[in-house]
Amino acid sequence: LSFSFFTTTLSSSRRTVFAGFVASVHHRRAHLWLLPCFSAAEEAKNEMENLEGLQILAEQWLHQGIEFVQQIPPPQLYAAIGVLLLTTILFFSVRLFRRTKSNTVLLSGLSGSGKTVLFYQLRDGSSHQGAVTSMEPNEGTFVLHTENTKKTKPVHLVDVPGHSRLRSKLEEYLPRAAAVVFVVDALEFLPNCRAASEYLYDILTNASVVKNKIPVLLCCNKTDKVTAHTKEFIRKQMEKEIEKLRASRSAVSTADIANDFALGIEGEVFSFTHCLNKVTVAEASGLTGETDQVQEFIREYVKP
Repeated sequence: LSFSFFTTTLSSSRRTVFAGFVASVHHRRAHLWLLPCFSAAEEAKNEMENLEGLQILAEQWLHQGIEFVQQIPPPQLYAAIGVLLLTTILFFSVRLFRRTKSNTVLLSGLSGSGKTVLFYQLRDGSSHQGAVTSMEPNEGTFVLHTENTKKTKPVHLVDVPGHSRLRSKLEEYLPRAAAVVFVVDALEFLPNCRAASEYLYDILTNASVVKNKIPVLLCCNKTDKVTAHTKEFIRKQMEKEIEKLRASRSAVSTADIANDFALGIEGEVFSFTHCLNKVTVAEASGLTGETDQVQEFIREYVKP
């Protein structure tokens, strides 16, 4: 009986100890599980205190600002408000202007330089069987034929007739042009150098081109031919001709000159780098479809 009682008592003690151990483990687990909750609650409390501090600080600044404004004489206050409103209007006007920037690119140059063939190459990737002299502006709005039509901004390309009697059409488009491609026949350049230089001179001194700093690409076309002149030769020869034009036209009375803007730097020999707008020289062949440099120029100023 005594042994049985001892055994029963020992078992009961073990159960009590084991139960206490289990309760301790559960308590520790519960404590570990609740610890992140306590930490999160503490962080939230600190954030609330920080927010309350910021709110108090903001209210203090607001009261100080109101007191400062009340001390400003009304005329000065109204002037400051007017300047602020004007600045805001100008800021948003500039942003709006940038968003609505023109996508018009003009193809200009003498008749027979290959403008129309270049137009078809840029639009269709085809020369349409050689040059066709156009007597009316040939224009269209399209994505360049080498580009993805779903992601690219269309270009409004205008082929302006090169005949001297029809060049007035150029005046209609220049004010809204994003860029100008001036096409020169690199194969028959020398006989036309003077006339092409005069035409380019008129474009570079045009009021819209100067004020808006419209970029110009001097496109040396038909360079696929073996006897075609290089773009460097054409650039240098046209700079020389334009220098002669500067000298001759400066001697004419200003009343007889249609353009109000002088070209180049006074006292220095003319270079295209002296122009207020950027002038770039490139080679192309509308007949064979070598128009990469022209497309790069267009996309530099009419973003995709």
